Amino acid sequence: MSPAAAEAGFQLYPQLAADTAPVTDLALCRVLLMNDRRFPWLILVPRRAGKRDLDDLAAADQAQATIEASQAARALKALVSTHKMNVAALGNMVPQLHIHVIARQTTDAAWPKPVWGVGSAEPYAAAERDDWIQRVRRELQRSATS
Repeated sequence: MSPAAAEAGFQLYPQLAADTAPVTDLALCRVLLMNDRRFPWLILVPRRAGKRDLDDLAAADQAQATIEASQAARALKALVSTHKMNVAALGNMVPQLHIHVIARQTTDAAWPKPVWGVGSAEPYAAAERDDWIQRVRRELQRSATS
């Protein structure tokens, strides 16, 4: 199947679009920055219509999603100090398949609990968000060659 055919019908779920800023597209996934400055947090969304779970993807796409999640984790590790990298595909609130990549620190607002439902999101100021996006893009390009 051609890449264009595989992406046919893909649309970003409205809640993901509302809560994030676009960073870039990798071979499979759209990379988004979660708009919560408390946590260095990327979301990867495979550009495949109608997928809810990792096992809904073809085997090659499952492998590519894993590679890209690792690439995103390496990018975040290059940008911030981390105690633990959390990578998860939950989908309880948003049905579209998406993978969270979150750099956790023992001093963050939610440690050691999950980041969901802890306090209120602190949106990035536009300049800070744009700077993060540029930095993440650069590190994703570097980590692709690692």
